[in-house]
Amino acid sequence: MENWRFTTPNIELYSDGSADPNPGKGGYGIILRYNGISKEFSCGFSLTTNNRMEIMGVVCGLEKLKTKSNVEVYTDSSYVVQAVNDRWIEGWIRKGWKNSAGNIVQNIDLWKRLCDMIAKHNVNFNWIKGHAGHPENERCDQLAKSAYENSVNLCVDEGYEPERRAPQKVLKEGDLCKKCLTPVIKVIPSKKSQKKEKAYHFAYYLLCPNCRTMYMLEEAKVFRNKDQSDELF
Repeated sequence: MENWRFTTPNIELYSDGSADPNPGKGGYGIILRYNGISKEFSCGFSLTTNNRMEIMGVVCGLEKLKTKSNVEVYTDSSYVVQAVNDRWIEGWIRKGWKNSAGNIVQNIDLWKRLCDMIAKHNVNFNWIKGHAGHPENERCDQLAKSAYENSVNLCVDEGYEPERRAPQKVLKEGDLCKKCLTPVIKVIPSKKSQKKEKAYHFAYYLLCPNCRTMYMLEEAKVFRNKDQSDELF
């Protein structure tokens, strides 16, 4: 009896998502590849966020697979890759879908769908640099943008909660990044990064793990001596 029928297929999944503005119209683009044969998929939405489209692209790509597969996922979203590879999702689930700051995690509906797909398939996540000439990534970006820029029949992102916008100020770990609505994390810089010629340094700063935006807080300033601090006020 031939055994090839029972071989688990090896699939490549390339995905990208975007929204413009953020929140605003958005879409995702997908390339699925098996044995050198590729299929493309895309969908546009009337109101969503960049992060939701990044997650949804991966989720919808996995949901299109009709049989259990070995899947290599390629995405430029560090938000998605870190959530899986750094086991953020596992921590969120243990805490009742709350992050380390005690806030409700964004996009729970999509994370749950992703968990279902990870349980069904053998999935490995790979981060690739966006807008760097990667052929499949560039193509997925084109598909995503075309899906919401050139379509008049946009879908409704039922899971999006528009009332949960980024705050006017980012003041603590877990607050939402102003640019991409990803919860920020607290980072303590190394001593080597502190410039001795400056009158002060920052004991910590807040960082968006997705778009890498840094938020420097006044309360985190540490002055080298009182005389120098007096000169600044």
